[in-house]
Amino acid sequence: MSSLEIRPTTAADLPSITEIYEHAVRFGTATFELIPPDLPEMTRRFRALMDSGFPYLVAALDGRVAGYAYASPYRPRPAYRFTVENSVYLQPAVHRRGIGLQLLQRLIEECEPRGYRQMIAVIGDSANAGSIGVHRKCGFEMIGTHPNVGFKFGRWLDTVMMQRALGEGARTLPQDEANQR
Repeated sequence: MSSLEIRPTTAADLPSITEIYEHAVRFGTATFELIPPDLPEMTRRFRALMDSGFPYLVAALDGRVAGYAYASPYRPRPAYRFTVENSVYLQPAVHRRGIGLQLLQRLIEECEPRGYRQMIAVIGDSANAGSIGVHRKCGFEMIGTHPNVGFKFGRWLDTVMMQRALGEGARTLPQDEANQR
């Protein structure tokens, strides 16, 4: 029986994360990147998120990185500071085993105490039923589809937008706004 551990990412995990993402770029439509970033670039991206206090997690299956998930800013403008975008990537061999679901659930749990109020999923390719299903299981609602906005592998691809409230969502003012009143 395999043992799964979901834990914070360390720099030692980045070579495995880089490999997982490289496969997603080269062969998948979950990301619209066309050229896989190398380890120094993935390290730069990781450090930028860590320095900004965003959660970045790995799923280790029997001690080996099988997938990862992180939250990042949804948009750079300050009004979006309470909204994050999620990303989840898995090794192809572990798809459909519930690991992505567990990563996303844990990511949500990590974001709520940090004061984030909304999580956005920007899902590459409207045919990505697995990702859409995992997000639905985690309470995300469909908010729209941008048809034909990406071009990869010789075809036009949609992006699917899904959203989930975190914590109090929009029911109360964020702490920094409440303190200013």
